[in-house]
Amino acid sequence: MENTLVDKTFRDSNGNIVLAQKPNLPLIVWIVTSLLTLVFPTGTINIVLDVLANGSLFTWAWLELFQGVNYFRRALGLFAFIAIIASKFINYNGLIN
Repeated sequence: MENTLVDKTFRDSNGNIVLAQKPNLPLIVWIVTSLLTLVFPTGTINIVLDVLANGSLFTWAWLELFQGVNYFRRALGLFAFIAIIASKFINYNGLIN
């Protein structure tokens, strides 16, 4: 089998095409804490949930970026990593309330 750019982009080490995977723990924590921030929209609980959500999404993005099974998953991690940083930059500069 030839190892083309398409193969490196979408196939894992076993030759399977991988676009999505079963969520791992950091992604599950991000989903749950993000949903809970909707239940608790203000206060200390919201702040703690927001920190947990951002920390777990950061962890997931970091893992995908450096340990993703193919280039697509690594690019997905890079995109999420950039999106996290950009959203915090926009929020802290008062562009979004």
